[in-house]
Amino acid sequence: MLPTFVIGLREGVEAALIVGIIAAFISKEGERSQLRHVWAGVGIAAAICLGLGIGLDLLNQELPQRQQEMLETVIGLAAVGIVTFMIFWMRRHARMIKSELHESAAAALTSGSAWALIGMAFFAVLREGVETAVFLLAVFQGATDPTAAGIGALLGIAVAVVIGYGIYRGGVRLNLARFFKLTSVVLVFVAAGLLASAAHTAWEAGWITSFQAQAVDLSWLIVPGTWTSSLITGMLGLQSVMTQAEVFAYLAYLVPMLAYVLWPDAWRFSAVRSRAAARGGQGAPGAVDA
Repeated sequence: MLPTFVIGLREGVEAALIVGIIAAFISKEGERSQLRHVWAGVGIAAAICLGLGIGLDLLNQELPQRQQEMLETVIGLAAVGIVTFMIFWMRRHARMIKSELHESAAAALTSGSAWALIGMAFFAVLREGVETAVFLLAVFQGATDPTAAGIGALLGIAVAVVIGYGIYRGGVRLNLARFFKLTSVVLVFVAAGLLASAAHTAWEAGWITSFQAQAVDLSWLIVPGTWTSSLITGMLGLQSVMTQAEVFAYLAYLVPMLAYVLWPDAWRFSAVRSRAAARGGQGAPGAVDA
């Protein structure tokens, strides 16, 4: 339940953040009549994403067993790719997103283009909605309690909508850097578990035939039906028994991504400045000493 809650919250906040900033800017500019175009874009995108999620789930149920494993592997890999892109993108753009959206909304209002406003809201929700649909579907496929997982996702999205409304009304001040770092840590563990699960389904699909010897046995810790089992498998993505391929996939993703997420911004910016200074020094001898 907690992993799907974090996914729904994280993806929902990204969409709600963008839509809330656009709506607040439009209201501040005295163009509240244009808000209907924003809500139209949101509604169309949400309907498409819901249809995509339902369609993928129905397709998976209709396929023979081996093809199901193939599709689950592809969906799992796509989910890992999506969360990785999302973490990198938000790390780079979180500080500039508000000013960029204000500029785009101002240009749309100046041109009087309703389609531009619809497009901004549509693509913001569509991108996050597609990511959510694929990511949640991959998590649901490995969930021991799909009902609890579904409730968690709905609660996360509901909280995200409340936050988005608060941003629109001006009553919520969210520390984006801290929020996205915290949720990114959780999602890295979930994505690492999905990658390990993809290695397992790839073996069942016949795509991986090597490194299937047992690597770890956590059956003493992960006991089905217990809260510790739900926490460890749901949050950390670990299984009671894991093969060499699964352990390698898990660690190969987890270690570098955690290092990237937890690496302090001050160190990263310092490294960037050092590289820039080094390049400048190469072009101008003596510049470093100066």
